Amino acid sequence: MGYPKDLLTSRSIIKRGNYALIPQEGLVNNVIPGFEECTISILASPRLGAHFVDYIVTMHEGGKNEKGYGEEGVQTFVYCIEGKVKASTSKESFTLEEGGYLYCPPGEKMYLENLQKEDTRLFLYKQKHQPLEGHAPWVVSQNVNDLEWVEYDDMANVHIKDLLPTDIAFDMNFHILSFEPGGCHPFIETHYQEHGAYMLSGLGVYNLDNEWVPIKKGDYLYMGAYVPQATYASGREPFSYVYSKDCNRDAKL
Repeated sequence: MGYPKDLLTSRSIIKRGNYALIPQEGLVNNVIPGFEECTISILASPRLGAHFVDYIVTMHEGGKNEKGYGEEGVQTFVYCIEGKVKASTSKESFTLEEGGYLYCPPGEKMYLENLQKEDTRLFLYKQKHQPLEGHAPWVVSQNVNDLEWVEYDDMANVHIKDLLPTDIAFDMNFHILSFEPGGCHPFIETHYQEHGAYMLSGLGVYNLDNEWVPIKKGDYLYMGAYVPQATYASGREPFSYVYSKDCNRDAKL
């Protein structure tokens, strides 16, 4: 809510390098070269303290990126929140609908095109790849609806899906974590990895650096390295989100 109907207020919380809550309200459009007929907002970035960049993209009728997204040494990932988009590499194309995603390894550009008159909404990501001698990641495209849920830490009311192969060639992964009403993490985590998370459904309350923060569908959450973190579902439907996590590499000195 804001002027002229009410006071200027915000649910945003920004603690650089630690954590950030960014709701949909208050996002501004960023002009990103190569994206046409798109409303796009940069969420996490190095300016926030993240070692990756996340975006929320609304592709309007005719929305596209023909120039190609990505660059040498940088890996990219797109997740279709709603709508229908053609996501392509230099060699193949994929039609992504709700729950569909495409991962492109470093050096392989991603091309996007809205396939409907209505808006298509995307969660987009990029990060520098940490190469590992003798191993190279590859293009991956699937739909989360075709993946099996796995119990999270043997809890029947919390489930997870791995979106990318659990192969050492990949230095990151994307997951969907889903909590049934009343479900929660088994403990408050404190770890080296960073997360960028987009809320797909429901309501939750998140412990972030020992502060409890309400969160809901459409919110974006950045969690930096070592910030204490855990959540529980507080609504009447599953609380779920898609998120990135760095993995399979040692810490650098």
